[in-house]
Amino acid sequence: MYEHLYDEPMGEDVALPFELPEWIACAPFEEYLGMTIEEAEGGKARLTMPFQVKHAQGKGLMHGGAVTALADTAVAMAIKSMLPEGSHFVTMELNLKFHAPIHGGMVTAKAEALREDERTIKGVAEVFDEKGVKAATFTAIFRIKRK
Repeated sequence: MYEHLYDEPMGEDVALPFELPEWIACAPFEEYLGMTIEEAEGGKARLTMPFQVKHAQGKGLMHGGAVTALADTAVAMAIKSMLPEGSHFVTMELNLKFHAPIHGGMVTAKAEALREDERTIKGVAEVFDEKGVKAATFTAIFRIKRK
């Protein structure tokens, strides 16, 4: 959907060159990485992403940045499933703990978001390889924009 926009410049004074098709939808970065939103409802989400060459680090394992992007996006979709459409929020803090390497196949992130106060949401995601081995645990704090 966004392939023709991947190389367009972005900047503070540049108009956004895309529009999401729905409130819970992949943006260009997520689409580029190949993410699919399998479920997003009631503060929970499950996303998948195939391990492709563009996700590999130098030794052929999935790059930590790709794992982080999948987990962060899964939590963001869980948050979107519990906030009113059009809400603005950002990742303020994140942590990723690796448990096992990812060698290939379809990777899954299962996320849950819990509201801590009016503007703060804590998110947790677990990332699994195709065999169901837990590869990483992601935790993050998100902040909702003031109204």
